[in-house]
Amino acid sequence: MKRGQTGELVLVSTVGHETCNAFVPHALPPVPSLDWGRELHAQFAAANTALGRLDGIATIFPDTTMFIYSYIRKEAVLSSQIEGTHSSLSDLLLFESVEAPGTPMDDVREVSNYAAALDHGIQRLKDGFPISIRLIKELHEILLSRGRGSQKQPGEFRTSQNWIGGTRPGNAKFVPPPPDRLADCLGDLEKFLNDQPEKTLPLLKAALAHVQFETIHPFLDGNGRVGRLLITLLLCADGVLSQPLLYLSLFFKRHRTLYYDHLQGVRRDGDWETWLGFFLEGVVFTANQAFSTANQLLKLFEEDRARIKTLGRPSGSALELHRFFQSRPVSSIPEAKKHVHLSIPTLHASAKHLVSLGILREISGRGRGQLFAYDRYMEILNQEEMPAA
Repeated sequence: MKRGQTGELVLVSTVGHETCNAFVPHALPPVPSLDWGRELHAQFAAANTALGRLDGIATIFPDTTMFIYSYIRKEAVLSSQIEGTHSSLSDLLLFESVEAPGTPMDDVREVSNYAAALDHGIQRLKDGFPISIRLIKELHEILLSRGRGSQKQPGEFRTSQNWIGGTRPGNAKFVPPPPDRLADCLGDLEKFLNDQPEKTLPLLKAALAHVQFETIHPFLDGNGRVGRLLITLLLCADGVLSQPLLYLSLFFKRHRTLYYDHLQGVRRDGDWETWLGFFLEGVVFTANQAFSTANQLLKLFEEDRARIKTLGRPSGSALELHRFFQSRPVSSIPEAKKHVHLSIPTLHASAKHLVSLGILREISGRGRGQLFAYDRYMEILNQEEMPAA
């Protein structure tokens, strides 16, 4: 069903007295309501099934933090790459290691901000804080706290007109609402996020809210990253996921042109159904990949534990260090000491054993303050970064 334009165009004046039309979206939910054909119903059921299976990872892993720490950072890398950064997962983990020397490049700092914002959002939900405009501003403040974008009003909504594509609003592909309409747009969005005026199925809510947030574009910078964070946080807040394991950045990155076309299709034609089908396809793809990655890691851990047990007497300490590297695949002995109740000499000896088995690799080239990487772990995580065939 095509409803026609899902908002109103308002004439705004910009720098140089140029005028253009800015788009102010109507409040959610869509009117008329979604046309749930057979195919869309099947996609919705498949997406919910894939999410349920993904959430079951919590019962497979002995400790889900082993997976979540690195998976969140992988998402930080992918989401930031959409915005043009060139940092890798290895760069980020090196930066976060206390032993990594030097001043990090802006790209790595930006990715680290994203990971910190996501960590903050999840913790806020655990503390009982609702999905709200206040939380969105907190996420943005952390996201732009250091590096590029730190001069673009972190944590504050814009007070000037922005635009997407083009060199100015007059030739832009899309012009979001003017600043004086943001309060109403965001107020309506917050009500929808909290099931007003009516309760919305969580997965549908995440799909609709993402488009609405991207359309409002309330910040001068960082809107895309906050909008992608919002998807995961909504699914966690509504109990669809018990852990933050679904991230659509890779899917959006691979299908970037389609993604933007579908956003415009909603605004221009009211084509929510095509967007929802695309979104649900992304959920299934991403959830299945995450589930596969988790199983590959579990298999790797099991195989490596079997190899470590062949060491004999040193195997007990080596297994403890191996467990630490399952949650921190790039780290150092001093950092491991904070989490593993073994002496520094024993940890060094255990690291040598793991290196000799080909499980860890020393990557700093230093005699002191050595850094180690769990190479196969990193290879499995990085599989998803490869371009589609």
